[in-house]
Amino acid sequence: MRALHRGFAAHASVAALLLGTAVAAEVHAAPAPAEEITATVPSAGAPEDFGASCHTVVEGTRVTAHCRNTYPRPDRIRLHVECDPWWDVDADSAPVDVLPADHATLTARCWKRVRAAWITHEPAAAPAPSGRPGT
Repeated sequence: MRALHRGFAAHASVAALLLGTAVAAEVHAAPAPAEEITATVPSAGAPEDFGASCHTVVEGTRVTAHCRNTYPRPDRIRLHVECDPWWDVDADSAPVDVLPADHATLTARCWKRVRAAWITHEPAAAPAPSGRPGT
């Protein structure tokens, strides 16, 4: 019985090795892209990029938005939720400033069903420097 397991392990190892070699050959044989992508430097007068990247999750009647700002400028975000029945009140969150390298979580809910949810962005004013006066 033990010899049967060793034989199977040997065959499985050989099959994995051959499959790995075939996949590597396919990847290596892939053609190069037809065109080169060039990077451009923004002009001095152009505004910097801003806008937190957000991921919205709808769970039943509750909406949660997770946003992370990877840009050097603050972003003011708001969560908007449109509810499905006409009598259910839609929700708009208060604006939240997401500073550079920071994150925020916004939540809202409907009574019955969520029809749509989205995030709006606008540039926020840079925070005042903190520190002791006179330094």
